Amino acid sequence: MTAVELDLEKVGAVAQQVVGLATGAATSAMILVGDRLGLYAALAAEGAVTPQRLADTTGTAERYVREWLAQQAAVGLVTYDPESGTFTLPPETAAVLAIDDSPAAMTGMCVLTEGLFRDIGPLVEAFRTGQGIPWGDHDPAVFRGTERSFGAMYRASLVSEWVPALDGVAEKLEAGALVADVGTGYGLPVILLAQAFPRSQFVGYDLHAPSIEVARQRAKEAGVADRVRFEVNYCQGYPQEGYDVITFFDAFHDLGDPVGSGAYARHALAPGGSLVLVEGRAEDDLATNLAENPVAPFGYAASTFLCVGNSLSQPVGTALGAQAGLKRLREVLEQAGFSDVRHVADSMINMVVQARV
Repeated sequence: MTAVELDLEKVGAVAQQVVGLATGAATSAMILVGDRLGLYAALAAEGAVTPQRLADTTGTAERYVREWLAQQAAVGLVTYDPESGTFTLPPETAAVLAIDDSPAAMTGMCVLTEGLFRDIGPLVEAFRTGQGIPWGDHDPAVFRGTERSFGAMYRASLVSEWVPALDGVAEKLEAGALVADVGTGYGLPVILLAQAFPRSQFVGYDLHAPSIEVARQRAKEAGVADRVRFEVNYCQGYPQEGYDVITFFDAFHDLGDPVGSGAYARHALAPGGSLVLVEGRAEDDLATNLAENPVAPFGYAASTFLCVGNSLSQPVGTALGAQAGLKRLREVLEQAGFSDVRHVADSMINMVVQARV
């Protein structure tokens, strides 16, 4: 091997970059501690506090709280006043870390990251064998983190922005539509739609039975179980009952056979029905996505751990990945028999696509 003369300044820059990345990972773990113990919520409610005051409010040990606050101040998530010895959570940080209903809530990404770390062993083995990893084989933190990660955007945009952008869908939902959600997980989007459109009927399908049980419980708690049901089934096995709308919320790219699943959905739609995809926002080529998509680093990590493996665990194994881009999705839907494919809405992390025959 030929010796390479290193640019020590560049080496130092890379080392600093890795320190920053490792600090981010460690801070993600600290965010989870703060979330589970209610430290952020207490900080948001109390204003400037000493470590002892925060410990007393949350029923925790002051020495641990003091160290946690120091780390949070070191990365700039809380502010520290050396004169009073108090720490404050800025309202902007509270919107991201202390309020789950905030459209800016991001704690779910840290919960999802927790699951990714726990799944490193199976992923390393999958790299060696090329085999897939079924969704249900992941650590439960993945399921919780997925719901919390996407949930903030669903709550903020689904009913108020995305549905109105879909041609003819809002009118059908208001009049009383039959809607199927495929790959429904914990069922949050279906429940939100059922709350907003009480004349419509909804059914969510997912192959992962534990997620379906959670979804059923969530529907009861939300008071929509009379018009929402959840069933264990898969993307090419659910009853083709003539749905007015079929949705895939951040799930279509995970499928082994998205073309076949799209064609199956097309046959399951009533005349004039719509297929709706909510997918990760991404550019159509790697270079542009790397340069212009701020969520691409996390998107490719999640795709490596979750999306590609799930697809490879199923027949065909197309493995679109979480950053497939609109052009590739359009190609898949057209191969599935949809002639009218429209990109109708965007959020910071999502894009919404409507497809009709």
